[in-house]
Amino acid sequence: VQLQASGGGLVQAGGSLRLSCAASGINFRLNTLDWYRQAPGKERELVASVTSGNSANYRDSVKGRFTISRDNVKRTMYLQMNGLEPEDMAVYYCHIFWRDRHYWGQGTQVTVSS
Repeated sequence: VQLQASGGGLVQAGGSLRLSCAASGINFRLNTLDWYRQAPGKERELVASVTSGNSANYRDSVKGRFTISRDNVKRTMYLQMNGLEPEDMAVYYCHIFWRDRHYWGQGTQVTVSS
């Protein structure tokens, strides 16, 4: 199983970024897909999830600003991030839990300048 994340970068506060995560070696369409983030000195936290039935959930601090989505044909998950704030600055990881194992992408850095 491989998860390849991309799309991070430097953006000014209020700006937007779109993260992507391409998956291989997994039955993509049957799984819940997640985005996590980890800021320096903090624990990794769940940002958003989308189920196999396309139901999405978000942590309160990103509701209304972030949108998680999936493309089962391309085997890719996305995180559209709008209205970015300095507090969103972190390394973002895509994640799938499958067959009792956790699989993580390599992480992509999101930097927000104020």
